[in-house]
Amino acid sequence: MPKASVKRLIECKKDDLINLVLDIEKYPEFVPFCHDAKIHEIKNEGDLKKIIADLTIGKGPFKDTYKSDVTFNKINDVIFVKNIDGPLNHLSNNWKFNKKENATEVTFDIDFEIKNKFLNSLMIVSFQFGLEKIADAFQKRAEKLFSKS
Repeated sequence: MPKASVKRLIECKKDDLINLVLDIEKYPEFVPFCHDAKIHEIKNEGDLKKIIADLTIGKGPFKDTYKSDVTFNKINDVIFVKNIDGPLNHLSNNWKFNKKENATEVTFDIDFEIKNKFLNSLMIVSFQFGLEKIADAFQKRAEKLFSKS
């Protein structure tokens, strides 16, 4: 299974970055390989915000939609995502946000496996590159929307 982690220091408020990540329906506007996004349900349960959402991801002729369970822990400032349905045998990713003076340190960890063994093999080869592109996209979007200029 491909596993990777990316850490970035972004000159934005922690709450702005959390809201950016939770604004899933905007992903097709700036996230590479994301073609569509739909939120089915949002529930607030005490210190947790729970979202059920679909993302359509892919490149070239390879596109597929998977359903995710997204949980934001408001106390720990952590977002945990796991797949519910779709082309993945397994998906778990974590977003962690830590305030650092005038910036926020964001850590993104991901671990997944695609059901199609051939596509999974292709993803392993280019996975870190793709993850860096996605991290770049979130950082550029945050800086565009929230930086102090």
